[in-house]
Amino acid sequence: MPVLTRLIPSPVVVDIRPGALDDLVDLLADQRISSSGRLAFAISRGSGQALRERLAPALPGADWYPVADGTLDSAVQLADDIKGKRYDAVVGLGGGKIVDVAKYAAARVGLPMVAVATNLAHDGLCSPVATLDNDNGRGSYGVPTPIAVVIDLDVVRRAPVRYVRSGIGDAVSNISCVADWELSHRITGESIDGLAAAMARQAGEAVLRHPGDIGDDAFLTVLAEGLVLTGISMSVAGDSRPASGACHEINHAFDLLYPGRSAPHGEQVGLGAAFAMHLRGAHDQAHLFTDVLRRHGLPVLPDEIGFSTEEFVRAVEYAPQTRPGRFTILEHLDLTTDQIRDAYADYAKTIRS
Repeated sequence: MPVLTRLIPSPVVVDIRPGALDDLVDLLADQRISSSGRLAFAISRGSGQALRERLAPALPGADWYPVADGTLDSAVQLADDIKGKRYDAVVGLGGGKIVDVAKYAAARVGLPMVAVATNLAHDGLCSPVATLDNDNGRGSYGVPTPIAVVIDLDVVRRAPVRYVRSGIGDAVSNISCVADWELSHRITGESIDGLAAAMARQAGEAVLRHPGDIGDDAFLTVLAEGLVLTGISMSVAGDSRPASGACHEINHAFDLLYPGRSAPHGEQVGLGAAFAMHLRGAHDQAHLFTDVLRRHGLPVLPDEIGFSTEEFVRAVEYAPQTRPGRFTILEHLDLTTDQIRDAYADYAKTIRS
C-alpha cells in the first residue's frame, strides 16, 4: 500500500500578534500543555526578567530560572535544576540564546518546551536545533520542536531594532541556502526534500518581497511567520539543510576567526547570502538582495560590520571548513584566495553601481 501522507513535527500552537503574551496562561491551559500552571520558565536577565514581573501574578505555580548566557554549561545547569520537580513544560522566555538553552534543557529532562520569543533575531525559534557555545566554539544539538511558539509583536517592537533587522537577514538567506541544496542535488546527487525546500524558500521570498518595514505589524507578522516556517522546514528535512548554506558557512567562519568581533548572526548571513548569489552568477537576484538589505538597514559590505576586505576574503576561504561534508557554491567553485579577492571586488563594484 502506498504511503499517503507523512507526519511532520510541528508546534500545536503558533500565536503571532500584538498582545499575544496577555493570553499565555489561557493558551497553555486550553491546549492542555499546562492546566496546573506548574511551569519552569527560563528567562533572560534583560527582557525576560522584566516580563516575569508582568506574568508572575497569573502563574503562582511557576518557577523562574534566570539564564546567564547561551552556553552548553548553562543548558545543562538548567536541566539539572528542573529535573525531578514535576513540571508540565519548560518555557523559554527571551531571545534566541534563552530559547535554545530551554530547548536543550527540556529535551534533556523529557519535557515539552514552549518558545516565547522577545525578539526576531534568527530562525531558531521553532527549529529542532539548539545552538550553544561550548569549549570548542559553538555546537548545534538536535532537540524536539517546541510544542508552542508565542510571539507578541508589542514585545518584539520594544527589542533593539538591530535584533529585528538580523531576523530579516536570516530569513532572506533561505533563498541562497535552497539554491545551494539544489546545486548539491545536481552535482553530488544529494537527496533534496521538496516540501522542506519549498517552505524555506517561500518564507524567504515573503520577507524579501514584502513592501513594509519593521515599523509595520503586517511586516513583522510575515517575518515572524517566515522564521517559524523555516524552523519547521528543518524538522521536515531532518537537519538544517534548508536554511544553512554558503552564507552560514561564511557566518561560522566570521565567528571562529574573529571571536568577540563578529556581528549578529542575521547580519553576517544576509551579507553572505548576497555574496553567494553573486558567486553563482545570479547577479540580478544579488542586486535585489542588497537593495532589500539596505532598505532595512542591514550591511551588504564587510566594512559595514567592521571587517576589512582581506578579513572577508579570509572568512570566505575558511568557510568550507566549518561544515565538513556540506556542498555549497563555495565547495563547487573551490576558489583560490586571489579568485575570492577578485570575485569580491566585482561584487562590491556591482552593488555600488
